[in-house]
Amino acid sequence: MLELCSIASGSSGNCTYVGTDTHHILVDAGLSGKKIESGLNSLDLQSSEMEGILITHEHMDHIAGLGVMSRRYGIPMYATPGTIEAIYSVPTVGNIDRSLFHEISPGERFSIGDIDILPVPVSHDAAEPVAYRFGSGGHSAAVLTDLGTYDDEIVSQFQGLDILILESNHDVNMLETGIYPYALKQRILSDRGHLSNEMSGQLLCELLHDGFGAVMLGHLSKENNYEALAYEAVRLEVTMGDNPYSAEDFPMYVAKRDAVSPVLRAG
Repeated sequence: MLELCSIASGSSGNCTYVGTDTHHILVDAGLSGKKIESGLNSLDLQSSEMEGILITHEHMDHIAGLGVMSRRYGIPMYATPGTIEAIYSVPTVGNIDRSLFHEISPGERFSIGDIDILPVPVSHDAAEPVAYRFGSGGHSAAVLTDLGTYDDEIVSQFQGLDILILESNHDVNMLETGIYPYALKQRILSDRGHLSNEMSGQLLCELLHDGFGAVMLGHLSKENNYEALAYEAVRLEVTMGDNPYSAEDFPMYVAKRDAVSPVLRAG
């Protein structure tokens, strides 16, 4: 069995658990060590059981707890060379033993236990960001957030998934009429920003197939989105889109910003 569970997902912090019956890893550590431990405890797991932390990119909402986790538990960390160097330029993370970092290359698979991992490059305003696809026991999952746009390569790399955490960051109208400074609005709306609800739904349409299991919408903006809006907007894109599927054909959830979300299971 392959599992995905969002410990928290949003602009204030991101951390996702990925595991099988025998191996356990995290994607990002954007929360305090205490919150990560509490979230894992709710899944009957402990931080000390984590065999790796995969980093998507160096923004603080993805690495805020990385220093604490590395110093307290000595967990190996996996990131692209660009991301590793960028992390060392963030003073608030604190000291991290370089020997704990393992360099990964976009497009090159590696494994942790019985979990096969593929880092996939994404378009985001970070040093060398990636999303991750996972495989184990004939099942597949992905954490696909923090991208401003997608292309045929993204669609190709994430075909055939059983379960998926997918970014649905903002409602375009809320963002455009909201309180954010103009420059920040333009950054979020750019190809190196974040996926809107509508773009999330359009990308999901490209990834659906007869064996698709479930999707969880993640990384919602606190100021420019809310759960019901993201849920309905993505469902509408799927139902009205040029594909043979309806939003009624599979479960859809929305990840909590500051709490553990339902576990998605494949297998």
